[in-house]
Amino acid sequence: MSARFEIAGTALAGLQLIKRLPIRDERGWLERMYCAEEFATLMCGQGIAQINRTLTSLRGTVRGMHYQMPPHAETKLVSCLQGAVFDVAVDVRRGSPTFLQWYAERLSADNHYSLLIPPGFAHGFQTLEDNCELLYLHTTRYTPQAEAALGARDPRLAIAWPEPISAQSARDAAHAPLGRDFQGVGL
Repeated sequence: MSARFEIAGTALAGLQLIKRLPIRDERGWLERMYCAEEFATLMCGQGIAQINRTLTSLRGTVRGMHYQMPPHAETKLVSCLQGAVFDVAVDVRRGSPTFLQWYAERLSADNHYSLLIPPGFAHGFQTLEDNCELLYLHTTRYTPQAEAALGARDPRLAIAWPEPISAQSARDAAHAPLGRDFQGVGL
């Protein structure tokens, strides 16, 4: 443990829950979002190539489940800056003992949690409040031709979304359920 982060593994190997530890005083607080030195091992020695920020206006909205195929597979560090989300990662690594299992964590502005999602995981979230803002740090830039996705309502995944899905993009809603022949992503 460092003075700025508590890092804990999850039931899915490589997927890490990170709690940022703010330093507080009478003015408020300061928290470190990322430290290259402390995260070097978790990020497999890769630096941050891209930072993205999203705002999702409507409670119950689902974004995802997205990932990038090799050689553009990425590690993502996802943090909620405003509101609260049910953040989900699905293991799509070929041969993994937790293949197609999912893990979810509530990320919020108040709990200071981040999810570090390694290559070979699909990612998505559902907003638990209106006006949720997320910050993503990526080790690889977005490459449209390498993008792949799973359906958020895929019965094979059986993600237990905490609320009825109020909105999805047309693209995300159109993802077909996984066929029995889906073998996952080789890394």
